[in-house]
Amino acid sequence: MKIFALPDLGEGLQDAEVVAWHVAAGDHVVADQPLVSVETEKAVVEVPSPWPGHVKRLCAALHERVRVGAPLVEFEEAAHVDEGAIVGRLPEGTAKPGAKSAEPGGAVQAAPAVRALARTLGVDLAQVPGSGPGGVVVAADVEAAAGAGRGVAAGGEPLSATRRAMADNMARAHREVVPATVTGDADVEAWPEDTDVMARLVRAIGQAATAVPSLNAWYDGRHQTLARRADVDLALAVDTGAGLIVPVLTGAQRRAAADLRAELRRLKEGARNRTLKPGELRGGSITLSNFGALGGRYAALVVVPPQVAIIGAGRIVARPVASKGTVAVHRVLPLSLTFDHRAVTGGEAARFLAALVADLQTAQ
Repeated sequence: MKIFALPDLGEGLQDAEVVAWHVAAGDHVVADQPLVSVETEKAVVEVPSPWPGHVKRLCAALHERVRVGAPLVEFEEAAHVDEGAIVGRLPEGTAKPGAKSAEPGGAVQAAPAVRALARTLGVDLAQVPGSGPGGVVVAADVEAAAGAGRGVAAGGEPLSATRRAMADNMARAHREVVPATVTGDADVEAWPEDTDVMARLVRAIGQAATAVPSLNAWYDGRHQTLARRADVDLALAVDTGAGLIVPVLTGAQRRAAADLRAELRRLKEGARNRTLKPGELRGGSITLSNFGALGGRYAALVVVPPQVAIIGAGRIVARPVASKGTVAVHRVLPLSLTFDHRAVTGGEAARFLAALVADLQTAQ
């Protein structure tokens, strides 16, 4: 018998949720044939078979959360493979990569990130049974222990992987970031009626990031370093039925108008259909949330580290404005800029917002 375990899907993920089985017990599969689709934090990923063989048993139920290194499929037979080349296979009793090895005196085995999570949630790791390979305590064990200590509300149900990721990111941002928000308005009366609002916002953010590069950056709070990014890799907050998905538009400031519109459509559709690759969901240097398409004018937004800024675009409304010595009714776009005050000064944020407004108020 051979057991195929859930492989490491990258980004330090601890588990994934089974959303679709593509095989059943008794099926014969070939190498690289899709076995199962699993939902990670923000994408649905197909997991292929590493070898040919007959499926004896599926080791996880539909919608079950499976930890990295836990059994996925039991095979009756399989061709010989080099086990060292199979991502996700761990010899029995071997700790997962990144986990601490056993320490003298029987100390708890857990990765540094899991230990930090335990401290945040007030969980004593010594009292937590480890469910990872070799008895390693993983994040899910700590979360379960914290939930048991608090009690679970009647009728509650576990969050999906996407919403768990959002909850974790928001909690981390709350712990680490010192947020401040400035707001402003862009008079967009000069825009043609068929203007693509998202494309104009992206272009304006590219201009503002060129003028004030310290907001298009990553901040390392531990070492207190700020890494300015050469490209504007714009993270786009997309509202979906599954939760918030944030694909990344790479090199936004360099894209021609037609290419920009096509890529925006592709990323939005991919986010809503859950077809984006993991690499398209990470690496953002600054974030845009166009919540005005849903409602609202201004917002105190959440900066997710290591980024230092997020721009919010509210709903365009007709408002009276002073124009050439008279009062006229113009279309006005409300803007919010939330920044991490550890890395960005108020003056830098104000100059960034002014550059953003200046570009948006041009006709083209």
